[in-house]
Amino acid sequence: MFDVTSRITYKNVPNWHRDLERVCENIPIVLCGNKVDVKERKVKTGNVTFHRKKNLQYFEISAKSNYNFEKPFLWLARKLVGNQSLEFVAAPALAPPEVQVDPALIAKYEDELKQAANAPLPDEDDADL
Repeated sequence: MFDVTSRITYKNVPNWHRDLERVCENIPIVLCGNKVDVKERKVKTGNVTFHRKKNLQYFEISAKSNYNFEKPFLWLARKLVGNQSLEFVAAPALAPPEVQVDPALIAKYEDELKQAANAPLPDEDDADL
């Protein structure tokens, strides 16, 4: 997980990924960009390409607003049990969201994610974050 409001956290993702793979071979890995509720992003959606280079699942989440909080866990559970139709049968007990995510902002990020998925990967290692 990295913080979309901090470039250095995204720049550390390749190191964290390498260290994780060195210790735990062949495990499902999900990359998460947290704090998408914050409007002053430093790591723009279109600049997040590491997951595409390494064929990882990626989710943008907000722990404070509960936005997409369950998606990485459901994806991992499906991978681990080998059942893509697996569903959580009960909602977890959640604290009320501390903030609300602007629906227009989320729609913008989702559109940017779709566009980024079809864009060619950069040659360098995300030099222009």
